[in-house]
Amino acid sequence: MSGTSAGSVEALEVTVTAPVVSFRDPLYSGVQVTLPCPSPATVGGLLAAAAGGWDQVDPGLAFAMAFHARGRGTDLETYHPLDASGRKTDPAPRNRDFLAFATLRIWLFEDLELWRRRLRRPRWPLRLGRSQDLVGLALRTAAVREEPGAQRSAVVPDAAAAGTLLRLPTAVALDRAATRWGTYRFDATGRTAVPVPGSRSTAEGQALVRLPSPHPDTVVRAPA
Repeated sequence: MSGTSAGSVEALEVTVTAPVVSFRDPLYSGVQVTLPCPSPATVGGLLAAAAGGWDQVDPGLAFAMAFHARGRGTDLETYHPLDASGRKTDPAPRNRDFLAFATLRIWLFEDLELWRRRLRRPRWPLRLGRSQDLVGLALRTAAVREEPGAQRSAVVPDAAAAGTLLRLPTAVALDRAATRWGTYRFDATGRTAVPVPGSRSTAEGQALVRLPSPHPDTVVRAPA
């Protein structure tokens, strides 16, 4: 697309596909329960991998995202528990929830050519969640309308939205000792037609909401 019409802006639309993904819910201990969608921190980590590390990413990084999986199931994963002293114990099988035939779409609004170069030639392998498979990737320039869209499969902040209420990691400190949490809404069916106030939209009417930055520098640590 060479240009945009009046009332629209250009964005880099990134489509990520994977046959199997699993996003471990950090609020559950000892079991592998998957979230219905990736967290902003997970998607930020994928972008940081393309860039070559968080030190190459602007702390103000922001994006909109939508996610859909065509199915879900449960398999077994080898679990390596630690004892009270932190030493490994005998491995054991555990049920693991997974999502199948997943499609994640990300919209970036700044530094489009920089991100296009990074994603075409990523510095580190691109993975999504706990999947052992590398992801498929497609890029295109998209016209984004400056008018609200329908929520559908977007991951959006809780305010004035429908779908399942989720508490998701927005950003995680580099040493993983602290997390910034956020409250979001997501409809796994992708059928929520509720307009999202303040959103932008694709030509198809999908709402696009800029999410808070997932950069580790935005994590505020508790006083020692």
